[in-house]
Amino acid sequence: MIDADRLAREAGLTKGSAERCLDAFNDVTTEALKKGDRISLIGFGSFSISKRSARTGRNPQTGDAVGSAGRKDVRFKAGAELSKAVN
Repeated sequence: MIDADRLAREAGLTKGSAERCLDAFNDVTTEALKKGDRISLIGFGSFSISKRSARTGRNPQTGDAVGSAGRKDVRFKAGAELSKAVN
């Protein structure tokens, strides 16, 4: 979780401005991903949508077949700079 207080200090913003920036980023990212767009933050990474197909699983207690509907997942791939910084 990103702390708005720390973000405000690092960026030289008020806490309210930092919170509005985070909210706006969440909204814009969500809308773009809903449309199927890819979000790239140079040096940080990229967010994209991946489709998972429907499949049949098993209930481990009964062994009965259980269907799982297909869905969309959000994927994040770290950029080179972020990967280098954490390793």
